[in-house]
Amino acid sequence: MSKQHLLTPYHKNINLANRIVMAPMTRSRADNEGNVPTDSLHGLYYEQRASAGLIITEGSQVSKKAVGYIHTAGIYSDEQVEGWKKITKRVHDKGGKIFIQLWHVGRMSHPDFHNGELPFSASAINPNAQSYTPEGFKDTVTPKEMTLEDIKTTVKDFKNAAANAVKAGFDGVEIHSSNGYLFHQFFNNTSNKRTDEYGGSIENKTRFFFEVLDAMKEVIPQEKIGARFNPSLNGLFGMTMDEETIPTFEYIIKKLNDYNLAYVHLSEPFTDVSEVPFAVTEIAKHFRPLYNGTLMINTAFDQEKGNKVIEEGFADLVAYGKPYISNPDLVERFENNLELASWDEDTFYTTGAKGYTDYPNASK
Repeated sequence: MSKQHLLTPYHKNINLANRIVMAPMTRSRADNEGNVPTDSLHGLYYEQRASAGLIITEGSQVSKKAVGYIHTAGIYSDEQVEGWKKITKRVHDKGGKIFIQLWHVGRMSHPDFHNGELPFSASAINPNAQSYTPEGFKDTVTPKEMTLEDIKTTVKDFKNAAANAVKAGFDGVEIHSSNGYLFHQFFNNTSNKRTDEYGGSIENKTRFFFEVLDAMKEVIPQEKIGARFNPSLNGLFGMTMDEETIPTFEYIIKKLNDYNLAYVHLSEPFTDVSEVPFAVTEIAKHFRPLYNGTLMINTAFDQEKGNKVIEEGFADLVAYGKPYISNPDLVERFENNLELASWDEDTFYTTGAKGYTDYPNASK
């Protein structure tokens, strides 16, 4: 392969050795009472992948109320912060960079996680999806519409999580405002029927996100903050697009030009949306002209497509998910044009080392 743009350094707010990013992926390995990340599993897992230009961790819940999947590591307790400290040190000792993804699943949770209480959302509308609980998959329920006090508390939770991320030694944070989770539930008309200042107009529906971003700026420099969005998500996680969906994300992306973020992280459509009249089928191409900062793109990129999207100027960084599960040395494999190892989907969300830290490098 001729020049690989993926392998070139990147210097704009974040200094990266290459443009290959390890995407955030839920792996459910914090199977302990405090949902604490462990040095033996999480530490080794991320250290093995430290040659990435940037690692973005699995989604890490910002509070107990934010959780919605079993065995996910949080970032709200002192024990969790201490656990993450060991992990960031291992990555830094290998010369890597690591951001933590800050997460609140909202209505994609289940009362089983909250002592029988309802999960939060923008409005009391059931996504009619499933939540992965300690007893297996269960149907979601109608959530509690967040009060103004609930919103204020959640803003503080994100701010606290960002401060904890700094304590834990992370190079930055990513706000998970994507994939049908809490912020996305405020953005979308099918999940947000509010009539107060957090519903109705595009400005109102995005207010909560920007309040969180502004609060986080008080405890971490904005050039160390990224945000993730999935503009053409449709038919998954209770999300249905309408005529206002793309204009809402256009408003968000344009407004983010007023900030000096580390990056904006966008996903190409998860499903075929070519027949959806309101959808954008090529996200990077559509949003690149709207955003002046660093643009990261993901979803189903291989080596060739990753190099091409950077060469064409539609993205600066490319995030890889599943290939990083089974190829801890993904950068080296790209460098040497080596075949990629296959992943084992049966071990994506199990516990223990199998399918997590036992994938070998190509040189072994």
